[in-house]
Order: sequence, then C-alpha cells, then structure tokens
Amino acid sequence: MTNLLYAAGGAPATGSANPIMSFLPFLAIILVMYFLMIRPQAKKQKEKQNMLKDLKAGDEILTIGGLYGKIEGVKEKENILIVRIAKDVKVEMSKTAIADKITK
Repeated sequence: MTNLLYAAGGAPATGSANPIMSFLPFLAIILVMYFLMIRPQAKKQKEKQNMLKDLKAGDEILTIGGLYGKIEGVKEKENILIVRIAKDVKVEMSKTAIADKITK
C-alpha cells in the first residue's frame, strides 16, 4: 500500500515543521542588512551631528555645494553660521549646509 502512495506522488506524513526554523532565513537577512547597511549609516549620521554641534568660529569648512570657507561667527539660536568664502565676502548659511570640517 505504501508503494502505491509513493507512486501516486504522495509522501508519508513526517510531522509538522518547526515554525521558528522556517523564519530563520528571514531573520538572517534582517541581521545582515542591519550590520552591513543600517548600523554604519546611523554611526556616520551621529558623527556628522557631533561635528555640526562642535563647529565654532575659526573652523575651516566645506559646504554641500562645494564652497570652502572659514567660520567667522555662529548664531546659536538660529543654527546659522557666518562664513567668509573670499576676501570681504561673508555669507550666512545653515549648519545643515556644511558637508565637512577641514582639518589641517
């Protein structure tokens, strides 16, 4: 009788699969995405926030638009920087427009 079941394409019932084992590949993919994508991006964003918070007069900066300048003053309440980009040329810009702090 069992030979007939195998010949018809049926398989004997071996019990139910563990539901945790069926979700294991999905959990592994989520962990890999976290460690390769989400965690490094969060760390980079935190470093940038600390850099923007620590900006002060005299720091040389690079803006998102590609301009190099030197901070002349900081308006703390408004998060605005006064940046000298050329001789006798000062502009006000938001702290969020700063891409990087130039270190010597």
